[in-house]
Amino acid sequence: MSEIILQKYFPNLPATTFAKLQQLPLLYADWNEKINVISRKDMEYFMERHVLHSLAIAHFINFKNGNKVLDIGTGGGFPGIPLAIFFPEVEFFLVDSIGKKIKVVQAIADELQLKNVKTFHKRVEEIPFKVDYTVSRAVAILQTLFFYSQKVIAKNKMAEKAVWKQDNSSINSSLICLKGGDLHDEMSDLGKQLVMKSLSENFKEDFFETKKILAVQV
Repeated sequence: MSEIILQKYFPNLPATTFAKLQQLPLLYADWNEKINVISRKDMEYFMERHVLHSLAIAHFINFKNGNKVLDIGTGGGFPGIPLAIFFPEVEFFLVDSIGKKIKVVQAIADELQLKNVKTFHKRVEEIPFKVDYTVSRAVAILQTLFFYSQKVIAKNKMAEKAVWKQDNSSINSSLICLKGGDLHDEMSDLGKQLVMKSLSENFKEDFFETKKILAVQV
């Protein structure tokens, strides 16, 4: 199942990338027995609901080599770990305030030899450096994510800009997040320019029916 669903949406993955993504179910199943970072009922749908959902960002967006990306509230390492595998020349900083979760994330990164991953057992506001983009997956409302992103995104960055794959248009200093459900109130309250795309346009599994990807300029 995991092999089929990856090949369905990413048929041209390099062999090394595919191999590392294929290792994730067993690695997480093993760690989840020791430290519960993923709902046990979700493990049956792990590739679809965690790995593929995280890689939806890569399906729509192309980060550029050298970009620095911070994963706000990474939890068990999503979307950061799958994205770091997909984009080996992009630096990923995975942040969470819960130590046991970061312990698992660091162990997974070490096992897969992900040299482009750094983990931090900190709150986002304690991060002392700047990044080009922030990513997040269903951690908090947009206003909260925007507030945290303002503190860490470099406004006058020199790095090459990431682009939307559909039209190759540039993405300025942005919060990129995966959200679900009715976002009307969150978007209205935020009052900022944003781009939203429905994942169901590209991903046909029922899980993605109400899922969205948003990019908010910070």
